[in-house]
Amino acid sequence: MDRTDTDRFIIVTGGPGSGKSTLLAALAGEGFATMPEAGRGIIRAQSAIDGPALPWRDPLAFAGQMLGWELRSHAEAGEKPGIVLFDRGVPDVLGYLALCGIGAPAHMERAALRLRYRPRVFIAPPWPAIYANDTERRQDFAEAVATHDALAATYARLGYELVALPLASVAERVRFVRADLAQAGRA
Repeated sequence: MDRTDTDRFIIVTGGPGSGKSTLLAALAGEGFATMPEAGRGIIRAQSAIDGPALPWRDPLAFAGQMLGWELRSHAEAGEKPGIVLFDRGVPDVLGYLALCGIGAPAHMERAALRLRYRPRVFIAPPWPAIYANDTERRQDFAEAVATHDALAATYARLGYELVALPLASVAERVRFVRADLAQAGRA
């Protein structure tokens, strides 16, 4: 897959509880193809089997599971026509490890360098007004901010341009994303 083809792969990233998944659900409702977030799915699956690959048990095993998920999502997106929106991407795995203070294994770095996405990445800033914990999101708001910062640094290091989503309603965020994609000739 060449670079121009993966330019149709649009990432929405950011810390937990910043409205990424809600935005992607709204865009999916408007007909956009989307790829789901790895973290929640892995936490649900590992919790169901009392598995070790949970962020509070074994962060590196959790990161390995996330990488596998993101590799599969990237490949599946290649089979879809048009724009595909991702709830996080391969670089998020590196950002997560940086947050944990764990150096990324070489194969994870290679994956982030080889599996590319559109150079402009949407990042949802920390937003205290909508942040909430649940059974899968155990981080406090300070960790959500730290996650955002680690992801921003990782994406910038990998050569991506970060575009901050506005702290606005879902409908306004949808309009913002659509306008950005239209300006790029992608909507």
